[in-house]
Amino acid sequence: METEKDRVIIHARFAPNGAVVEISERPAALTPQDWFNFLSEKAGDVYQTLAGGRGVFRLSRARVDALKQETATAA
Repeated sequence: METEKDRVIIHARFAPNGAVVEISERPAALTPQDWFNFLSEKAGDVYQTLAGGRGVFRLSRARVDALKQETATAA
């Protein structure tokens, strides 16, 4: 059973023009925008828009690790 400590909240911050300027859990090989685009494609159903040019993805630690691994093998 998944507990609260197994959950990861990936925070994204946007510039006024909509570009992603910061996002957590980002693999070093990806730009903030590339990581956001990848997450949007693979896990867009768990994205929540917030006020002030921010948003979050709420995922399990296992899913975040799997997505990071997927980006490593795609490169």
